[in-house]
Amino acid sequence: MKVDISGLSKFFENRIRLGIMSILIVNDSYDFNSLKAALGVTDGNLASHLKALEENGLIRVNKKFIGKKPNTSYSATESGEKIFRIHLKALEDIIRKK
Repeated sequence: MKVDISGLSKFFENRIRLGIMSILIVNDSYDFNSLKAALGVTDGNLASHLKALEENGLIRVNKKFIGKKPNTSYSATESGEKIFRIHLKALEDIIRKK
């Protein structure tokens, strides 16, 4: 049986990037520490994956201060959401194929 993987995106081959986008798709935004806790990853690991997603236009970064503390939050871009949904559809098609 041949499986069509053409809809899968290389952006989401990594489980951390898949997790980041899964969280951002269902939330308006999510801050760095909350993402880190939810995914159980280190600061450096998370930062490198967020940077890759940002550089490819899949997420946007919002930096602000809460009181005197810096706070960085992330949200999916329209393009990022579209690419992620295509990726999910491709996965569903593969799973449903007999």
